[in-house]
Amino acid sequence: MGTRMPSFSAELLRESVIAVPPLARDAAGNVSRGENEKIIRFLETGGVRSLLYGGNAVFYHIHLSEYAETLSMLADTASASTVITPSIGPAFGFAMDQVDVLRDHDFATVMLLPSRDVVDPSGIARGVRVLAERLGKPLVLYLKFDAWLDPTLIRSLEADGVISWIKYAVVRDDPSDDSYLREVLEVFPAERVVSGIGEQPAIVHVRDFGVAGFTSGCVCVAPERSMQMLRAIQSGDIESAEAIRRWFCPLEDLRNEINPIRVLHHAVAAAGIADTGPLMPMLSDLPSDAAERIQSAVSTMTSNV
Repeated sequence: MGTRMPSFSAELLRESVIAVPPLARDAAGNVSRGENEKIIRFLETGGVRSLLYGGNAVFYHIHLSEYAETLSMLADTASASTVITPSIGPAFGFAMDQVDVLRDHDFATVMLLPSRDVVDPSGIARGVRVLAERLGKPLVLYLKFDAWLDPTLIRSLEADGVISWIKYAVVRDDPSDDSYLREVLEVFPAERVVSGIGEQPAIVHVRDFGVAGFTSGCVCVAPERSMQMLRAIQSGDIESAEAIRRWFCPLEDLRNEINPIRVLHHAVAAAGIADTGPLMPMLSDLPSDAAERIQSAVSTMTSNV
């Protein structure tokens, strides 16, 4: 049984940047308690109090046989004031098996990983209901694809009480021009919606759309800076927030160019925070020239924190 976690409340979404860290593994590919503890402690020391284990942690490919032990490790390692949100899915049958494991833990909510394969909108909504009912708790809805779930379905899920909060991560060339986000916010409270694409669109999403906060992968390299950006946006100091946003750009640009998960996994190790180990199969290691570029970006960032 994992350590009891803080219960969910919408206010938690405003109190901290929601870090989306990698999951460190040892040379044999096993989840490493010691290295993951280093990442968690680094984030907590930087003021972060909310960690979401999803895409960057490659929960898409986690073994069911290691799921319970991983959940216990995360819950036991985090401080009593830190919220841990694990993920399930994206396959429905696998998610149901994971929910059976989660019922032995006290996580306030869990995120359903998104998929566009062998799904349809009404089927997704039915799956969210079934999973939430089996878990006995609402789920985090991850909107990653444009118009993936019609706002009328989101409204009905909210009416049924099966959504804890929404991670909105649809990428736009201009984040201010987002009709889908506007439609979502017409049927779901903004104080329970979080910008889910890191620091780059966060100012627009929080200031102009009124969402509660933002998730970040790069926060794992510079948590204090990311937390400063959140506070600057909340206080209306947009000039300071914009300066920090630009400061994160070199690493974010590499994530966009190469691959968000693979680059962050390497960056956390390159920054000396923890040995993140090998990526799971289905994701490949980075070529040496990419690793060198990441090392250069991280070195510049960590020397100017």
